[in-house]
Amino acid sequence: QVQLVESGGGLVQAGGSLRLSCAASGGTFSWYTMGWFRQPPGKEREFVAAIGRSGRSSSSTTYYADSVKGRFTISRDNAKNTLYLQMNTLKPEDTAVYYCAQGGIVPAYERTKYNYWGQGTQVTVSS
Repeated sequence: QVQLVESGGGLVQAGGSLRLSCAASGGTFSWYTMGWFRQPPGKEREFVAAIGRSGRSSSSTTYYADSVKGRFTISRDNAKNTLYLQMNTLKPEDTAVYYCAQGGIVPAYERTKYNYWGQGTQVTVSS
């Protein structure tokens, strides 16, 4: 059974930065797409970023929601079974619970393509 545990959330002022981590256990981490989603207060859970599995000679392909492109960076360390989300130039509208998730072989934007989820970590950006 795959387990995902997020950490790194907190309270930060607008313009600041945070780095989220997601520690994975119970599966073969490097085989699968990993993603970050977020759920703002009173809204649906939405896609933030995804990273494909690493190739033998290439780094993983990354995908971003338009709202975070250029500000957030997703990365993975397969040796540590850990997923990261570096968030820079944070805005109040980034306030949400952030979830990491494990998907399938092919990267996807849809929540339904992800099979395992963490418990979430709160990110609050003050203006």
